[in-house]
Amino acid sequence: MSTPARKRLMRDFKRLQQDPPAGISGAPHDNNIMLWNAVIFGPDDTPWDGGTFKLSLQFSEDYPNKPPTVRFVSRMFHPNIYADGSICLDILQNQWSPIYDVAAILTSIQSLLCDPNPNSPANSEAARMYSENKREYNRKVRDVVEQSWTAD
Repeated sequence: MSTPARKRLMRDFKRLQQDPPAGISGAPHDNNIMLWNAVIFGPDDTPWDGGTFKLSLQFSEDYPNKPPTVRFVSRMFHPNIYADGSICLDILQNQWSPIYDVAAILTSIQSLLCDPNPNSPANSEAARMYSENKREYNRKVRDVVEQSWTAD
């Protein structure tokens, strides 16, 4: 059955394959266009450099009118990422717009890694450390990056 949401997701997938933004990849999981696996690579020359972070994206039939549910599968230490991997990001909540596609979502999350908003913390420890002790914060991020290579 081909619904508007599924058609749109096929288009998103084609675009992502033909013109992938740097440092991100994503694809439907096991022939289920409504559930995607994605990987974001930590941006170069940042504490996240070298990390490979896995995410899942769950779409509803309301897509693109409603955002997908996106969460990190990899363990993260970041001011705007909850312990369960869900992400506090305006475009995934109240600032969502149907013009965003999967590439735009993943690119936004990638830039959030290096540019957190400590004033809207999902992880208050990470937010406090980011604001008060950048060196210790960066060390914790490096630990998460190293875990991302071995974690399943």
